[in-house]
Amino acid sequence: MDRSLPKEAAAEGGRFSGPAPEAVQAGLLAWYDRHRRRLPWRALPGETPDPYAVWLSEIMLQQTTVAAVKPYFEAFLARWPRVADLADAPLEEVLTAWAGLGYYARARNLHACAKAVTQRHGGRFPDSETELRDLPGIGPYTAAAIAAIAFDRPATPLDGNIERVTARLFAVTEPLPGVKPKLQALAATLTPAARPGDFAQAKMDLGATVCLPRTPKCLLCPLEALCSARAAGLADQLPRKAPKAPKPTRRGVAFWLTRPDGAVLLRRRPPKGLLGGMTELPSSDWTTEGPKEGAATAPAVVPWRALPGLVRHTFTHFHLELTVWVGRVQDWQDIDGFWVPLDGLGAAGLPSVMQKIAKHAIKAGG
Repeated sequence: MDRSLPKEAAAEGGRFSGPAPEAVQAGLLAWYDRHRRRLPWRALPGETPDPYAVWLSEIMLQQTTVAAVKPYFEAFLARWPRVADLADAPLEEVLTAWAGLGYYARARNLHACAKAVTQRHGGRFPDSETELRDLPGIGPYTAAAIAAIAFDRPATPLDGNIERVTARLFAVTEPLPGVKPKLQALAATLTPAARPGDFAQAKMDLGATVCLPRTPKCLLCPLEALCSARAAGLADQLPRKAPKAPKPTRRGVAFWLTRPDGAVLLRRRPPKGLLGGMTELPSSDWTTEGPKEGAATAPAVVPWRALPGLVRHTFTHFHLELTVWVGRVQDWQDIDGFWVPLDGLGAAGLPSVMQKIAKHAIKAGG
């Protein structure tokens, strides 16, 4: 395979055209053999990776830290040890087990993908990027990561850590996200034919532990002598990022409705859209203008009392501010939703924003 640097992918800066692939491969793999992280989804040296574990971890790790993922991964694997077990589980159970991990479309896609692997491929993950990308919830990065890590195919995943390592090795100064295709092309020039899975994980580990965003530990880096950004004095400045547009703020009212025995009213959100299929406390629409008639969207006609303060939460594309109204109902037979005892809220699968609402109401004596 020709791994020479494509002209259109050459880094800026004249003499900083990038390191020799063979030197990067040798140095990084030798470092990885000594310093690889021990992670619950990662095969030990000499072991064969489990594609199911690799896939599950990669979906969970999207926009989520390793520390946050570990307990969820271990709980999922203990509860559903095979992809067929996950496919057979009710979606509501999967969403409940996912609660608190965020980005809930991942959980819905996880379940759909498990079903597709079971039904289309007999419970075995395909080993090519093309077939992997045909599965629900698997995009270019995840397909490349699974192909490389689980099946040792010469694929090139590009996550945030690998973007940073690549931008610095080649001194790429154009800003993200527009420069992603260039970084992908440059990273591909480094991917070895032998041990591509270890090489991909080595780049991830290097970015996570040494080639850090603001304070890179260049003196500890096995690629220091090969790094164009280090030579140019740019390591701590790369990769550059284009300014982000400010996030809008949406507002609404959340309703904390209890009955005489203290149980709280919950509902199930629609299957599609934000927090699709998750358990929620009833609320008004979330809009930039805020609710004009909050009581009109309340789950029951009762005396409502607004609690002081706001519940704030940030989603990917907007900030959210919620006022919490509390009320108590005597006749609850015709109210849409289901009731959960106060001490059962922890097992109800509430997403993070709903947990914040509950804590706010309980603290205020709602």
